Amino acid sequence: VQLQASGGGLEQAGGSLRLSCAASGRTSSNNVMGWFRQAPGQEREFVAAITWSGSSTLYADSVKGRFTISRDNAKTTLYLAMNSLRPEDTAVYYCAAKVGGIRTHPTLYDYWGQGTLVTVSS
Repeated sequence: VQLQASGGGLEQAGGSLRLSCAASGRTSSNNVMGWFRQAPGQEREFVAAITWSGSSTLYADSVKGRFTISRDNAKTTLYLAMNSLRPEDTAVYYCAAKVGGIRTHPTLYDYWGQGTLVTVSS
């Protein structure tokens, strides 16, 4: 599975951005896709994840109520709508995929995109 993330950029605090992640290759109906982020000098952290059907989602407490994860399986694309952005959301955002259930630890994900930078100014 190959993943290509896009949509990052510079936004002011309180603004919105939408990230996309295009998947190609051997995608399956048993996979979970997620978003992680890594700020400078910090470890990669879980942001959100969604099952193939979209019926189950999980969010980090820090983004709950502000970010929305979704997927379009026909277009094999994952999205992350980010609203009410804060300076602490500044990071490189990565999309990832795994087989099986939702998990939050990055080492449990098998496939990764290259990352897209989100910068939120105060």
